[in-house]
Amino acid sequence: MSKTLTEVARELKDANKKVQLIYAFNGTGKTRLSRAFKQMVVERSDDEEASDQPASSRSKILYYSAFTEDLFYWDNDLALDAEPRLRIQPNSFTNWLLGVLRDLGQDGNIVRYFQHYTSDKLTPHFSEDFSEVTFSLERGNDETSGNLKISKGEESNFIWSIFYTLLDQVVNARNVPEPEDRETPDFDQLEYVFIDDPVSSLDENHLIELAVNLAGLIKASSPDLKFIITTHNPLFYNVMHNELGLSKGGKKEGCYLLARLEDGTFDLSVKYGDSNKSFSYHLHLRQVLEQAIASDQVQRYHFTLLRNLYEKTASFLGYPQWSGLLPDDKLAYLNRIIQFTSHSTLSNESVTEPNLQEKQTVKFLLDHLVANYGYWQQEEAPGA
Repeated sequence: MSKTLTEVARELKDANKKVQLIYAFNGTGKTRLSRAFKQMVVERSDDEEASDQPASSRSKILYYSAFTEDLFYWDNDLALDAEPRLRIQPNSFTNWLLGVLRDLGQDGNIVRYFQHYTSDKLTPHFSEDFSEVTFSLERGNDETSGNLKISKGEESNFIWSIFYTLLDQVVNARNVPEPEDRETPDFDQLEYVFIDDPVSSLDENHLIELAVNLAGLIKASSPDLKFIITTHNPLFYNVMHNELGLSKGGKKEGCYLLARLEDGTFDLSVKYGDSNKSFSYHLHLRQVLEQAIASDQVQRYHFTLLRNLYEKTASFLGYPQWSGLLPDDKLAYLNRIIQFTSHSTLSNESVTEPNLQEKQTVKFLLDHLVANYGYWQQEEAPGA
């Protein structure tokens, strides 16, 4: 049954489960769901002052999403191009967050986590008030590079390292039974942690490690602290599913597939199992592409979905390269078309609407895949 995001958030809140793990494609609405859930947790009564909301929010829920990353921005020192620094937008949440980490002396742990996922030479330096960060390459011989502007992927890693360090402190503090014995009272009222797609710029090995570490924190946390994790990454979902033991004992509840319907509403359905095959990942991609073709709504992002479908199918069937599934007589041409349209970075290639020939190529390649690789029929057979 279709739902609004607010209704999906209500369903997650009413489920009252320790962990809920949600898979959804990019663009489905995971980040907006995190906001809707936050509002659901911190519903304002008529007589509640608006100024109380930030404190009320952070006392009940912590969340990591694209909005979290938006709180960090670069001052690039345009005049001299010599002292770029990552500034932290001051507001009630960041003032509290950084104040807690500063008071608990956690800057060293943030650096350690960050360097683990990037390089032990790339070193963040917090200002005294934790309002900004500079980065340098430490060469180990008393030489330093001076201030550097790090990449977007490294920046995402750094912001996640701050959040993960905070979460580690939350779990450790909440595991002390008596509140008066805890290192800080700041986490005593916390009820939920909502995490939307942690760092996607990591390679597979580090992404697996991140998932294992996060699952370990969740398992070590007190029973009254609840977690909602959303992701578009099948590997991250797979590792979290298995590390949290969600497949044991025939468990099915708490694992979901979030889909956005054509009318703008949403469907939250139970997801069975941990793998792409078990929740019909391939079939879902095929359905999305078939619907776009049938309604003449093929857009450039459908080439990315088509490439993804070829990659997953090749992996499923044991082909070393996804291009091995392309028609032999047009392999080079079609490979170039998919590569170009799904990875173009040129501004003049960013037009959403593909031309007629490109739309026909999507249909041709989908038909070729369905007609020539028999596992589709096996997947769709009754009782399969």
